[in-house]
Amino acid sequence: MVDIPSPFGSDATDFDATDEFVPAHLPDPGPFLADHDVLTGEPHVRFHEQTHDVFEARSVYDVTFDYNLARLNLDTRHPDAGFRYAEDRDDPDTLRAEFTPTTEFCPQGETLAVAAFRAWNGLSDEHDYETVRVRVHPMHQHAESVNERLADLDPADPAGETPATTRPDDPTTPTSPF
Repeated sequence: MVDIPSPFGSDATDFDATDEFVPAHLPDPGPFLADHDVLTGEPHVRFHEQTHDVFEARSVYDVTFDYNLARLNLDTRHPDAGFRYAEDRDDPDTLRAEFTPTTEFCPQGETLAVAAFRAWNGLSDEHDYETVRVRVHPMHQHAESVNERLADLDPADPAGETPATTRPDDPTTPTSPF
């Protein structure tokens, strides 16, 4: 029988090493990161390794590819997709994360971005930042509405002292596990 590879399957050669920073296999930083200190090299790798552990603890998985969402950054088949990070220029305790889905019509875009937000902020003792603000890259067809929801989940003030508000139809909080 002929072995036909799955378009969604992969093997180890499809991924960069976890300790490598390969800009050619990452999306370019988008507008949410503009004018902030974009992480590159070792700082990017360090936070991304912490991200893998946080996403594993909170089960933030891309069901299309059947892997921890952090692995998307390492997937050489999708060089324009994944997360980019920047320290907030006004608050070094706040990290900005911008998620670029694999396609502009990714049906999981909102779910993955909200799950990432909740994982990072629910397990903030597992990484180097007090708050992680998340947005979806504007290439996604629903970026505006998704980013409005993510903004609603953000702390109301930069120090994060005021609890985030939620939409009336969203009874969860930023630290909810789901």
